[in-house]
Amino acid sequence: MPLIVLQNIWWALVLIGVMILIHELGHYWAARFFDVKVETFSFGFGPRLFGFKKGDTDFRVAAIFFGGYVKMTGQEPGDENADDPRGFLAKPRWQRLIISFAGPAMNLILAVGILTGLFMVRFPKIPSSPSPMISFVMPDSAAAKAGVREGDRIVQIENTANPTWEDIEMKEVASAGHDLAVWISRDGERKRVTVTPILDPKTGTGFAGWGEQNEIEVVAVPPDKPAAKAGIEPGDIMISVNGEPIRSTPKLLNVINITGGKPVVLVYSRNGKQYTVTVTPVMTTMDGSADRWMIGVNLAPRVELVSLSFPQALVESVRYNAKNATLIYQFLRGILERRMSPKSLEGPIGIARLSGQAAREGPTAYFALTAMVSLNLAIFNLLPIPILDGGVILLLLVEMFMRRDLSLRVKEAVFKLGFVFLMAVVAFVLYNDISKLAG
Repeated sequence: MPLIVLQNIWWALVLIGVMILIHELGHYWAARFFDVKVETFSFGFGPRLFGFKKGDTDFRVAAIFFGGYVKMTGQEPGDENADDPRGFLAKPRWQRLIISFAGPAMNLILAVGILTGLFMVRFPKIPSSPSPMISFVMPDSAAAKAGVREGDRIVQIENTANPTWEDIEMKEVASAGHDLAVWISRDGERKRVTVTPILDPKTGTGFAGWGEQNEIEVVAVPPDKPAAKAGIEPGDIMISVNGEPIRSTPKLLNVINITGGKPVVLVYSRNGKQYTVTVTPVMTTMDGSADRWMIGVNLAPRVELVSLSFPQALVESVRYNAKNATLIYQFLRGILERRMSPKSLEGPIGIARLSGQAAREGPTAYFALTAMVSLNLAIFNLLPIPILDGGVILLLLVEMFMRRDLSLRVKEAVFKLGFVFLMAVVAFVLYNDISKLAG
């Protein structure tokens, strides 16, 4: 087995292990707080491999290391210990509600905590104008067909005035096949256009084909690529290619690709000095898309790295996680409305690949991925699907509204349906991961 695959598996197990521990500790601590007897705290499912017993609880590691659970006395309908005064079902509904919510809550706290710590060390501050200026419009794209031009400034999208580029991207990815009302400023005049993003088959999200104006920085240069041989280094700022000013990553990639492999003249700056080099692109195979002519650089908008105080870092972390949570819900809604493709979902194989890649990039990237996975796990567990925490919470809310328990027959039917649905989701994401590997 290649070393890189073993690395991916190892770092995925570390990440998933942390997620399991934090999530199940939330349920465990809340149950103990309300004096609910916890019989089992398990890493994984299936047969017990090893562990220890402390008090009433068997802390164990099980054979199938993908997930975990906390088993409380009298937790399931029809449990033989349902009448135990320390049983889960013997407690008031509001206490059961808190116990069920505690797991996802811990994942939310972890996501906020990790980003708060990262932002206290280095916060990527992107210099931006009040409204984003467009520096590149892909030919025949949705933006081009709507009449958007390079140099236009987006002053409003839908009901969001003076949007950031982050606001624009959130609207774009969730609106494949749906019209977006966009107001632009051009030559001092305000103009309304309608942009209809297409569904990008690679990402499964909406794509308009425009790029924001920014200084473009080289963040990585893989060895043995044309850019590395030409002397380009991380931290260099791209200025122009073949005489055309570069203010967005898509424009640079497009100009290089349409050369058909012919040498390109790049101008870049380093420590305030400009340099000119000639680079010959090579044909590169891309995952899930057509081969492209590329020079071998990883690019990103230039950012200013600053250290935030704890209050500032906490505020930015909460804001960032709130925006990502909104994007996740928009994505799920887009799948249900068939505006986005479920093929963009990542399963265990995809998570392993991302974990290994982030670990090789460094601690910052790995912790950032951990925060994102933790947020996704919290959101997924809060979905109103039976067998998940969100399904349990929904049933408790229904019972609180009705002021009586649902029948045992109804609960069993609901949980069986939820289990079937969850297994179908697991099967789909596994198939999706495998199909991506197969190209």
